[in-house]
Amino acid sequence: MKEADCKRILVTGGAGFLGSHLCEYLLRQGHDVLCVDNFYTGSKHNISNLLAHPRFELMRHDVTFPLYVEVDEIYNLACPASPVHYQNDPVQTTKTSVHGAINMLGLAKRVKAKILQASTSEVYGDPQVHPQTEQYWGHVNPIGIRSCYDEGKRCAETLFMDYRRQHNLQVKIARIFNTYGPRMHPNDGRVVSNFIMQALSNEPLTIYGDGSQTRSFCYVDDLIAAFDKLMNSPGDFCGPVNLGNPTEHTMLELAERVIALSNSRSSIVFKPLPSDDPVRRKPDISLARSMLEWEPGVSLDEGLRRTIDYFKGMRAGLDDEDVDVPADFASSMQEQGLHGGSPTPA
Repeated sequence: MKEADCKRILVTGGAGFLGSHLCEYLLRQGHDVLCVDNFYTGSKHNISNLLAHPRFELMRHDVTFPLYVEVDEIYNLACPASPVHYQNDPVQTTKTSVHGAINMLGLAKRVKAKILQASTSEVYGDPQVHPQTEQYWGHVNPIGIRSCYDEGKRCAETLFMDYRRQHNLQVKIARIFNTYGPRMHPNDGRVVSNFIMQALSNEPLTIYGDGSQTRSFCYVDDLIAAFDKLMNSPGDFCGPVNLGNPTEHTMLELAERVIALSNSRSSIVFKPLPSDDPVRRKPDISLARSMLEWEPGVSLDEGLRRTIDYFKGMRAGLDDEDVDVPADFASSMQEQGLHGGSPTPA
């Protein structure tokens, strides 16, 4: 890349699951990357291989406070994304989505930067329309145990669109459906990491409900490529746009695949479905196909193999101190089955 084409890019939540992959991707493109994270769910381990890179800079900062830097583009990925983490401190989760959006939008306005918001399929709630299109307004409980995340992300989308209308800001909104891959936290309570960790320990895989509820799983590399395409899409296109894999799988099918691919001796057990957990989740990605010329390319089996290999490699050195979630809280959340949220960054 020519020096003139090098951009200064801020990634909030850059030490998280998605953020760390995005930082790597942008560095490979030849950009300068400023990674901002307060390490609530992010980990320095995720970016340890980047610290010596001459174009990479790390800053510990909470986006609920203003940030004053000079950048050309902003990827706003900061927010705990799994129920275990965002329900541990629901008030702070809402603040991160809302105050964080206000602060990053204010920064973008000041430095005239383009800004991308990592939103989520959770804005659709427990959908009454299937598959979900961007025109669907959702079916969300505003006072439920998941509301801090669902409504926080919905409010962030509102702020992004209002800054676009009122201040002519260049904004992009990505609605991320279930994404998985290396660097997911092993105890985040989400279904892929839950199943893999249980399978590798030959423990029973826990399915909540009868296993017929569905999700659509997108491998992390596919999603990061979509971020890049969205950020560099025409200026008059802001989204929201669904980013995810449109192939639908039941929880029972996923469990059986994980057991087979990990050569596990695990059985499957069933427990009651938790409150507000969506029964069906599948994106309509027609808009992404037409406007971004994007669709996922990594199959579920291939993505699971890569993810299983990652968890195999890190199990012996598992370090839970990187996430400030009490062990008893995480355990109780998993017992409740709160594992169906779609991953978003941080």
